[in-house]
Order: sequence, then C-alpha cells, then structure tokens
Amino acid sequence: MLYFSRWKIYLILATCIAGFIMMLPNFLGRDTLAALPSWYANSKVSLGLDLRGGSHLLLEVDMATVIRDRVEGLVDGARQQLRTANVGYTALNAGDRAVTVQLRDPAQAEDAVKALRQLASPVGATALGGGQPDLTVSVDGATVTVALSEVALRDRATQAIEQSIEIVRRRIDETGVNEPTIARQGNDRILVQLPGVEDPDRIKRLLGTTAKMTFRLVDMNADPNTGRAPPGSEILPSTEGDRYQSKYVIRKKVEVDGATLQNASAGTNPQTGEWVVNFEFNTAGANRFAEVTKQNVGRPFAIVLDNKVISAPVIREPITGGRGQISGNFNAANANDLAVLLRAGALPAPLKVIEERTVGPDLGADSIRAGLTSVAVGFAMVCVYMIASYGLFGAFACFALFVNIVLTLAALSLLQATLTLPGIAGILLSLGLAVDANILINERIREETKKGRGVFASMEAGFSRAYSTIVDSNLTTAIKMALLFIFGTGAIKGFAVTITFGILISMFTATVLVRLMMVTWLRRTRPAVLPV
Repeated sequence: MLYFSRWKIYLILATCIAGFIMMLPNFLGRDTLAALPSWYANSKVSLGLDLRGGSHLLLEVDMATVIRDRVEGLVDGARQQLRTANVGYTALNAGDRAVTVQLRDPAQAEDAVKALRQLASPVGATALGGGQPDLTVSVDGATVTVALSEVALRDRATQAIEQSIEIVRRRIDETGVNEPTIARQGNDRILVQLPGVEDPDRIKRLLGTTAKMTFRLVDMNADPNTGRAPPGSEILPSTEGDRYQSKYVIRKKVEVDGATLQNASAGTNPQTGEWVVNFEFNTAGANRFAEVTKQNVGRPFAIVLDNKVISAPVIREPITGGRGQISGNFNAANANDLAVLLRAGALPAPLKVIEERTVGPDLGADSIRAGLTSVAVGFAMVCVYMIASYGLFGAFACFALFVNIVLTLAALSLLQATLTLPGIAGILLSLGLAVDANILINERIREETKKGRGVFASMEAGFSRAYSTIVDSNLTTAIKMALLFIFGTGAIKGFAVTITFGILISMFTATVLVRLMMVTWLRRTRPAVLPV
C-alpha cells in the first residue's frame, strides 16, 4: 500500500486539478463567464429557494371537480346507451358520485342495466388482463343508479394528480424558471418551489388557471338577458366587458376541443396593432375545425376558456388551414400568458393555493453568508484539532479536507444540482465524516508505533487495518442517505446528495490522497520516528 506507480500519481493529481477547474464557474463573475464556453460556464451549482429567494407554493387539486366531470360525462353516455337500447326514461339526473335514471317501464330495468354497464371501463388492468369495473349499476324498482366505485375514485385521484404535476411542470418551464422543485405531497397536493421568481403573483395566476378551452356555437335564438337558457345551452360571462356583450348563450355541445391544439403564440394583428394569440390545431383538430366552420358560415363561434367567453367572432368563411386567432382585450403580458397556458395544456381540475411563502433575496443572501461562515468555522476547528493531535499528518488531513470540498462542489456543478441550506449542512457534516477516516488511520499508526514496529511497517499496518473499518462505516451511512433520497423530498434529497458525494469523495481524499502525501514525505525524509 506504500507504493504508487507513476501513472497512479498522475491520475490522482489530474483528478484534483480537474475538480478545481470544474468548481471555478461558481466563483466567477458574469462578465468572465460570458467569455467562457457555454458548456463550462453553465456547469455550476444552482442555489435553492432558501438561498436565492423565491416562491414556495402548496397547491391542492380540486378532486370534487374531477369527480363531477366524470359524472357529467356519464350523463351523456347513459343517454346515448339508453337511446340505442330503446329504453324509455322520464328523468336522467347527475348526483355527487352517481347518475340516476327513472324508467318509464320497470320491466325494462334489465335492458337498462345491460346497456349502462357498457359504460364501465376496467381500472387497474395490466397487460395480463384483470382490473375491476369503475362503475356499479344497481336497480330499485323503476330507478337505475350508475355509481363510481371506490376503486374508480382512487384511480381518478391518482391520474388527476399525476396529470396536474406534468402540466404544472410544463407551464413553469415555459416561464423560464431555473431549477424548480415540483413534487407530490400526500394524496391531492403538489409542492412547488421556484427559486429566483420575482413575480410570484403571475406564477399563481398561471398555475391557478385550469385553461380548459373549447370552441362552441353561440345560440342566436336566445337572449342572455332573460337569465334563462334553453335546453342544451347555458349562459356564460364574457371577458370582453362592454366592448361587445357581457354575456352569451352558448351551446353545451363542444364542437372542437382545445386539447387538439398543438401550438399557440402571442402576436399582434398587422391591421389593428392589437395583441392576439395565434393557435394551430393538430390534424384531427384541423379537420374538425374546418368541418364546423364550413357548416356554420355566418354564425358566431365562441372561444370558451374556463367557462368564460374570451371571444365570439362570426365565421365569415370556412377555415381549412387549421390555424386561427384569438382577439380580445389583451396586452403583451396577457397574450403571452394565455399562449403559455394553451401550449402546456389544460389541468384536469382547478388548483387551489393553500400555502404560500416568499423568501426575499436579502434573506437568501443572509442564509448564504451564514452557511459559508458555518462551513469555514467548522473547517477551521477541524483543522486545529487535527494539527494539534497528529501534527504533520493532521496537516495532510486538513489539505485532504480542502480537496474534499473542492471535489464535492465540482461534482454538484457537473450535475448542475441545486444547493440548499440542508445541502450546506450536509457538506459540513461530510467534513466530519471525512476526517473520521484520517483519525482511524492515524490512531492505528500510533498504536503500531507504540508496539515498537518500524516506520514503514507502522504506516502499512495503519492503512491496511483501518481500511475495512472505514469502508464499513461509510457504506452504512451511504445506505441511509440512499433511503433518504428515495423517500424524501426537496431539502431532504439535497441533504442526502451532498452527504453521499462527501462520503464517496472522502474515500478518495482520506485513503488515497493522504496516503500519497504521507508516502511521498516518508520516502523523501526517511524519518526515524513518525510524527503522530
């Protein structure tokens, strides 16, 4: 263990130098970074919410809306199935979790049940089959009830939260926020942390908007001022204000679903100079849009966003190109935000902000100073102890600790990881773990020296006997950190990452780099007694 070939020495030194080079971008100014290659300038640690400042939001998915949408969809499906099966009914009502059908003839109950069971779909099915129906159908005289099963409710909740997380991530990515944290909390909540956000209200508006867009026809035969809509229609408010109408009577039937949009962008109308949102459908949406506009020339075609009419232009001619334009009382910010929402897609249900915290940049700067101070003080105290206890070998250990910090920052920079206060605490704790290895080695060397063994034999035995203990202790700590990373979220993961890097790097600095320095000193000086 006391022999190093030349290529091993070069490899160790190259690793230390490379780590120092990869760490440098974290301490260079913007002007200097601008002159460097982008791949190198961007390889640095990002600061977390508690260090950089920003916004912390806890969102809750409105599961009642998810269930209500499913039940309303059952109403249309039940009406179609009963009509196909020639089953007459007098009433078809939607409840909280079920749809009830009042039959004209109780003798048709069996036919109604058979028809309505076709609305069910399997939940939890795999490639090998299986799964349970998401609906239960029961009969009580002339009343047939179609209810969502408990399995279906849980499945809907899981799908809603997963879909919401994906859409929230898309919307935030569109705003250009760096290193956001988006994670599920509990059964129906989403944690969102946005470092460096200067306008949290805009983010809240983007995340709080469902952005469910539909294209529907305006009912020209009804007056919205009467307060009553004919069957198959509803009265919706307009966001255009007094410019045109404040309310419209809109057909409930969705002619074109906004889910078929494939792109949206903000722009200006070259004729009027007003801000507009240009949109483009996919192939299926373009074909449907062309068909509807061809059949309804001369009729107003409403663009409905979250049950509000944002525009209701009259169809002048068939639109066959799959492209359109939304006009209204837009400014540059509103038009860009709407384009972001349309590109990211609609949420399955509204999101409610149930917790909000904002960390100012001044507080973040104070946290950085406190964190750096704690690391510097901890490093200095460890060095004082090591030098006082082990002399020159303690100084070697202190240099290895410095290299440990450099390589840890280099590893975090390569991964472009996010550093938080718990991450700084992890770095500080990893210093203690790293120096433990050197204490074990030095104590073993001291024991062998007291037994009267020679200089080379004492050092050889010290490293070889301490190595297995060092591996065992670091391995158990690494397993614990892996569990924290797997089951933890946010700051807990950051803590686990820095500790894990510290452990892995300490195996290099404490047992390889320190050994190289000791062996080099030993071969050059040939001391009679080891300084421990």
